[in-house]
Amino acid sequence: MPAYPSYLVLTAAILLLCACAQQKPGIQPTANRTGVDFSGTWALDYGQSDNIQTRLNGMVRELQRQAERRAQNGDTRGPGANLTIGNGTDSGSSIIGLARMSDLVTRSQLLDIDQDPQKIRVRREDNFALACDFHDGKPVLVETPLGREQCGWEGHQLAFIIALPEGLSIRHRLTLGPDGEWLNIATTVVSDRVSSPFTLNRVYRRMESGAAGYSCRQTLTRGKVCTTETP
Repeated sequence: MPAYPSYLVLTAAILLLCACAQQKPGIQPTANRTGVDFSGTWALDYGQSDNIQTRLNGMVRELQRQAERRAQNGDTRGPGANLTIGNGTDSGSSIIGLARMSDLVTRSQLLDIDQDPQKIRVRREDNFALACDFHDGKPVLVETPLGREQCGWEGHQLAFIIALPEGLSIRHRLTLGPDGEWLNIATTVVSDRVSSPFTLNRVYRRMESGAAGYSCRQTLTRGKVCTTETP
């Protein structure tokens, strides 16, 4: 799988997500992927995708409710108990940093996916590609200087897990709609500076090459690349 650009690591450090990882996420392998074909060109459907501000507001409200319940019970040690504007666990800066990281790794408007029985390549506009070699359905674990990368099938879904240093992990779960015309990517970012994970769902619609508003071209290094047309 490809190395990650330097801005991803720098952003993780800047966001103060800086404790040691406590969880080692894993993929539970299954082989039920018959008929699941993600290949094609996909465009982001803003109307069906999560709004990051709405998700952030909901997360903050839930952490505040947890803090209030624990305060009523005289317990100030549990998750959400230290919800502040400072830099501690569940601080305002840590929560906002988690949301910004989620937005950073899910902002691609266009996807170009190549898939065959042995591998899949998810090329994402303005972002690093996701790649997986299936190896007879067994999950693949790769150790890199930046952390641990894993991918594999879980039933009809395809999962990518990226465990970075500083207690940060990113999980992408791809689900194809029943009619094959839409694709949901649920991206969950976890940090041990925040007691709850942050998940964004991005919905993509299948598009044909040359569709209005987009142009596609074949390149030597990236294969078929589609971009939004400028007026």
